Amino acid sequence: MTARSPRTAPLAGRTGTAWRHANVGRLLNNAVRRFESRVLQLMAESGHGETRIAHVSLTRNLDVEGTRLTELARRASMSKQAMGELVDQCAELGLVSREADPSDRRARLVRFTPAGLKWLEAFGDAVDVAEAEMRKELGKAAMDAILQGLQAYGARFDTLSDVR
Repeated sequence: MTARSPRTAPLAGRTGTAWRHANVGRLLNNAVRRFESRVLQLMAESGHGETRIAHVSLTRNLDVEGTRLTELARRASMSKQAMGELVDQCAELGLVSREADPSDRRARLVRFTPAGLKWLEAFGDAVDVAEAEMRKELGKAAMDAILQGLQAYGARFDTLSDVR
């Protein structure tokens, strides 16, 4: 007798396509959306109302020393064109600039501007507050277990290990 996969096994208490709304991916997505919404709210409260959810991809992937656009796109799983538009938006806001790459003058690096570094610090503060609120709501043990589990599960896909 072969073991049934979770997909083909009978779902206790579920019928039809209800699994679409209660699977771990959906639950994680809902949690991320709530967390990021809170971060954006905190950013607005701290005077950074220009911050949009799309800017999170740049925040998570841009090295403080600068990163090439192609690498930013790869890290964010976006097309170069979409990342280029995001960089242009952030440049218009004064958060980033494009500069010559000292290791290859033909290439360009995206870097935080001085205002962008202040924005990044405010973003970090907002993340800290949102995380502390989450820890308070869920409790230390649950939060520690969530962090440990997510780190273990996502470790092989962590393309940001070299981001400083």
